[in-house]
Amino acid sequence: MNDSPAGRANIAFIGAIVAVATIGGFMFGYDSGAVNGTQEGLRSAYGLTEAQLGLTVSSLLIGCAIGAFLAGRLADVIGRRNVMLLAAIAFLVSALVAGAAGSTALFVVARVLGGMAVGAASVLSPAYISEVTPAAIRGRLSSIQQIMIITGLTGAFVVNYLLAQHAGASTEPFWLGYPAWRWMYWMQAIPAAVFLVSLLFIPESPRYLVVKGRDADAERVLTRLFGPAEARAKVAEIRASLVADHQPRLSDLRNPATGKLRMIVWAGLGLAIFQQLVGINVIFYYGATLWQLGGFTEDQALQINVVSGAVSIAACIFTVLVIDRIGRKPLLMIGSAGMAVTLFAMVYAFANGTLDAAGNLQLAESTGIVALVAANLYVIFFNVSWGPVMWVMLGEMFPNQIRGSALAVCGLAQWAANFAISATFPWLAANIGLTITYSFYALSAVVSYVFVAKIIEETKGRELEEMTG
Repeated sequence: MNDSPAGRANIAFIGAIVAVATIGGFMFGYDSGAVNGTQEGLRSAYGLTEAQLGLTVSSLLIGCAIGAFLAGRLADVIGRRNVMLLAAIAFLVSALVAGAAGSTALFVVARVLGGMAVGAASVLSPAYISEVTPAAIRGRLSSIQQIMIITGLTGAFVVNYLLAQHAGASTEPFWLGYPAWRWMYWMQAIPAAVFLVSLLFIPESPRYLVVKGRDADAERVLTRLFGPAEARAKVAEIRASLVADHQPRLSDLRNPATGKLRMIVWAGLGLAIFQQLVGINVIFYYGATLWQLGGFTEDQALQINVVSGAVSIAACIFTVLVIDRIGRKPLLMIGSAGMAVTLFAMVYAFANGTLDAAGNLQLAESTGIVALVAANLYVIFFNVSWGPVMWVMLGEMFPNQIRGSALAVCGLAQWAANFAISATFPWLAANIGLTITYSFYALSAVVSYVFVAKIIEETKGRELEEMTG
């Protein structure tokens, strides 16, 4: 008989909760990936320059930074589930308005709203999952979030490809006479509605309930999760881990002895920022544009996006199987090393390309293959490591007292870095070139290896109440 908390857990109930929470990850991915393949439509509809396109595409990320920060704090006030409900409503409204927008300004407003939902889902889904799952399988279940993010991205790539195929191109008319690129945004409304309805059937986080003094409610939720005996003990552990004289607040992020930011918060900030400095979202957001710069047609570029998404899902499934066995830190280090090598291989391919009369990069067949293989290996290394593990660690590495506040700050930093990388890529690619641009991403991967080796502590198998900062 298995007497561990994981063995006594109501796995079916936990699985259902995780399935609902990770729809937020799916929406995170779908909303992020929907723009990939719509750039030509945005250019033609709004008359955008390259710099304006970069800012328009990246407007989502402004909302993400705002949403991640507000959600982390708001989750301590009204609860994890209630903030996710607000995010689901924002996803739905954003999808409908972005597709219908008749001006750049309205489109940007819609994307910022969608970004706020993405930012909220990005920090709250993994945090919520970590707060309702046993420590022994927490990493495995939290990693499903990344599978759903990539599934959402891949779903957006597939839908965009099919719409463009049936219409003839992303800018051609489709259903009801609207161009296909608008339908690429409207299709998001379907999973957004599913997310909204399903959230009504899951409970609030028991750790939030204890923070709010609702111990009886927390015990009822924990009883459904782990049984009555475990529930009573867990409520006492959670209560003991909290500061007795005040509710969680941003000032808790400072070390009371020194007045400086806690080291655990610096570690979280480093994880959040380095995940973006390696350039992963250049491929996610600008995959179609990137491969067209490399000489592929729009149709071929969209197909490559789909292949990259499928490869990413397979990589995340591998992580789910091993993260609670080999730990978080080894996966991060393997990922950093692998990304550095594959990014430098892409640098080599781009450095050996030529420019056509219009100044567009052209790759020979051999270097094109090197770039394509290296890019997919890079995506694999990211998705067995920094992709899922960063979110797992942010959801579990902070003490109960500061989890919401730390997620707010780290989420803000993550999306700010995402915005900086994504917004600058079109200009860098056009003015500096892919070789130098990707060299920066590769060097960031090297530095991230050193950061993990020196700063990050393993969290595998530890209860949330054991986390210190």
